Amino acid sequence: MSVATYTLAQYVEDLRHISRDTRDLRAIVDRVRPLAQRLALDRSWLEPRFYEGDPEQSFGLYLLHEEPDHQLAVFAVAWLPGGGSGPHNHLTWSVVAGVDGVETNTFWRRLDDGSRPGYAEIQRTGEKRFGPGDVLAMMPDAIHSVVNPTDAVTVSLHTYGMHLNYTGRSEFDPEKNTVGPIQRKVRRAD
Repeated sequence: MSVATYTLAQYVEDLRHISRDTRDLRAIVDRVRPLAQRLALDRSWLEPRFYEGDPEQSFGLYLLHEEPDHQLAVFAVAWLPGGGSGPHNHLTWSVVAGVDGVETNTFWRRLDDGSRPGYAEIQRTGEKRFGPGDVLAMMPDAIHSVVNPTDAVTVSLHTYGMHLNYTGRSEFDPEKNTVGPIQRKVRRAD
């Protein structure tokens, strides 16, 4: 017996239903997690170009869907070998599912109260290495960094409550104890 294909269009429609049904962020990510896993494992949407990355950024970002009001953005992300992203937040909920290869997410906790502009103390709290079918859900205040520890391109499926260019997210430097807005916009590699 064959398993029915789960398409990107079905995933987007399911996301729309979920976001209409509830505003509770934990309930949203709990409902999105198994759907993101299903789409990541289905891979019917995956194209060879989604394995290409920008060497300057060390990753490639492919916008698969975005609502007109910038809500419910879905991306395929290609992490180049050894590439990644330093500590940052999203300021929106997110669900990341492994598609191909392995990536490591390191999690951070902010120690200061955020009252000093440009200053932040963060502490590493854990790490999760995951691959195809593994899912990671984060709340808006989560801080994480990402690295592809392998010598091959890895691909993951990223779903956000809002497109990252519209959230006002920040990046952190744990050595300098600084925080600031991410200056670069999410660049599409398509």
